[in-house]
Amino acid sequence: MSSTAPHPWLLLITSLPGDVGSARVRLWRGVKGLGAAVLRDGVYLLPWREPLQAALAEQAAATRDQGGTAYLLELAPRDGMEEELRGLFDRGGDYGKLTAAAVALQREADGQSEAAARRRLRKLRRDHAALVAIDYFPGAGQATAARAIEVAEVAVNRRFSPDEPAGAAGTIEHLDPAAFRGRTWATRARLWVDRVASAWLIQRFIDPQARFVWLADLATRAPEGVGFDFDGAAFTHVGERVTFEVLMASFGLEGDPGLARLAELVHYLDAGGLPVAEAAGFEAILAGYRQRCPDDDHLLAAMGPVLDALYTTGRNGLTHS
Repeated sequence: MSSTAPHPWLLLITSLPGDVGSARVRLWRGVKGLGAAVLRDGVYLLPWREPLQAALAEQAAATRDQGGTAYLLELAPRDGMEEELRGLFDRGGDYGKLTAAAVALQREADGQSEAAARRRLRKLRRDHAALVAIDYFPGAGQATAARAIEVAEVAVNRRFSPDEPAGAAGTIEHLDPAAFRGRTWATRARLWVDRVASAWLIQRFIDPQARFVWLADLATRAPEGVGFDFDGAAFTHVGERVTFEVLMASFGLEGDPGLARLAELVHYLDAGGLPVAEAAGFEAILAGYRQRCPDDDHLLAAMGPVLDALYTTGRNGLTHS
């Protein structure tokens, strides 16, 4: 059947010998990851998409390699069946669970530690993105869950980072680090991931003589201070980039593999996205030091060696395990 036929579907029919249980599990995980509807054991349905056709072809080949049989068919439903088949891919219930989890986080944010609340928030974002990826016929549930997660994020930020910056529009200007030596830098007090990493980056790569002011109230910012990681600061979020990434881009540091790896970690913990293996450990260490250190000067001093070690590991390509 031509791929241009109206509303074609893909049907994978498989059978595996009884003694290859591991292959059966791999097949099940593979088609589940694609969001396939299971019509019966070994029979899987997906809407026609070129990437899905290629992925099912791989599953069929793997099944044959294990001594099984596999048939990948393209078909079009008879009149009246299209909506019934689409109903097999209704993700409304899954979005409902995500929405409920987001509402629960919004309600419970005040009773959580920041690390725990942000872990829950990242999981919501990750689960929503994974569901969207296999939501072939989106309904109202997708947008409802997205809005609920946004509201939960607002609640978490209001509780732990009331002055969390929004992503500003515009381009990032390339600057000379020599013009920023010996400066006073100002950011919000009670350092968390992006701010502590950005302060470390400033000290190590931009202004080794940097002095820092930690602002409990942004209205007290000294006029001579170079602000970072708050709305209106000289260096803050731009588009999808967090402050650490903006500083890297501003001062020509993006080619450093150690910093690039750290940027992935900071971005994931601050804004979500692709998980980073070291993230949970880094967040736990930061949370512990923030409880033990009497002020942000001591916290930055304590986290410096941690960031130094992660930088060295990333620069030498030893992370990702």
